[in-house]
Amino acid sequence: MRFLPILTALVPFFIAAAPAAAKIEKFPAGMRIERIKTDGATIYVRIGGQGPAVLLLHGFGDTGDMWAPVAKALIKDHTVIVPDLRGMGLSSYPDTGYEKTKQADDMTRVLDALKIPKADLVTHDIGNMVGYALAAQNPDRITRWVIIDAPLPGIGPWDEILKSPLLWHFNFHGPDVDRLVKGRERIYLDRFWNELSADPKAIDEETRRHYAKLYARPGAMHAAFNQFAAFSQDAKDNQVLAAKGKLPMPILALGAEKSFGTQQADIMRVVGSNVEGGIIIKSGHWIMEEQPAQTVTAIVEFLNRK
Repeated sequence: MRFLPILTALVPFFIAAAPAAAKIEKFPAGMRIERIKTDGATIYVRIGGQGPAVLLLHGFGDTGDMWAPVAKALIKDHTVIVPDLRGMGLSSYPDTGYEKTKQADDMTRVLDALKIPKADLVTHDIGNMVGYALAAQNPDRITRWVIIDAPLPGIGPWDEILKSPLLWHFNFHGPDVDRLVKGRERIYLDRFWNELSADPKAIDEETRRHYAKLYARPGAMHAAFNQFAAFSQDAKDNQVLAAKGKLPMPILALGAEKSFGTQQADIMRVVGSNVEGGIIIKSGHWIMEEQPAQTVTAIVEFLNRK
């Protein structure tokens, strides 16, 4: 997603690059699974630890499994909550409800079911979009937010971003897309992992097989297409939310060096009043697969600030 030049000299927050280790990791022992019913969906949620809560939201091409290294780093002093979004992973695949305001309601109901009044937020990709709808509608419930490498529909340079040929999949929906991709889920996902990474080798074979198997579940790709099909409504909803005022919580906007870069913080300054920028260096869009140690360090340091 190399949309604008990366102005790295202007960014004060860099993390030293470490060798990538993109294996699928297990969540810490003691994390339990709950299946929480919301309005029209059942959300698969991993929960563990104790202390201040942190909610981690994944995006397309991943599931909540991407956050296992972050959960390991936080669980000793945080309550860690890792859902699969509606229509992804092991959550249910309803026909409707892929507007991000609706999925934010899913997350509100998850927090309510777990009796958690406030939480830090960590998001990536489509998780960013759900996260914005959640934070904008419930600013009193989100204490800090780390947002990583994806735009917000309707916000900032959205119309220019849409012109990128790398984003053809935003409009890849309709009556025939399921038939085109069925049985070829791995081929479809490889295109994203290969083209949107700094080094495709960072997303190893084990990782590719793991996520391809999940996205090959009946209904999973159809639901994924619906995530993108909702963007036009999401853009309208976000403009209404943004008009109500900027988000008050501290925000760390991390762009990948070979993807959104400094643009991530620029986007968030349109909707946030307390935004710090940062770069995950030597990484493309798939930050947890390409630079997991670097990403975990940035998240933990920000969330642990007094």
